[in-house]
Amino acid sequence: MSGRREPVPFAFVAEAERFRSNVAPPPRERLSRVQVAGRWLLGLTVVAALVGALVVGMPALSVDPANTAPQQSQAAEGH
Repeated sequence: MSGRREPVPFAFVAEAERFRSNVAPPPRERLSRVQVAGRWLLGLTVVAALVGALVVGMPALSVDPANTAPQQSQAAEGH
């Protein structure tokens, strides 16, 4: 076994951070009004669904202070 160390085989990774291309990427396409309206409509639909789920679920999450006594099943009442 020789004690000679070889250079790091991935030295190009360090050079990649300094690399700058002279080719500019193409400009982004502008969205049409229909596409923008569709995205807004989709966003509003998602928000409305979340609000609706919250409104429908609120009664199940509320605690009724009149029913604080432990409840027994109907089978236990018959015995």
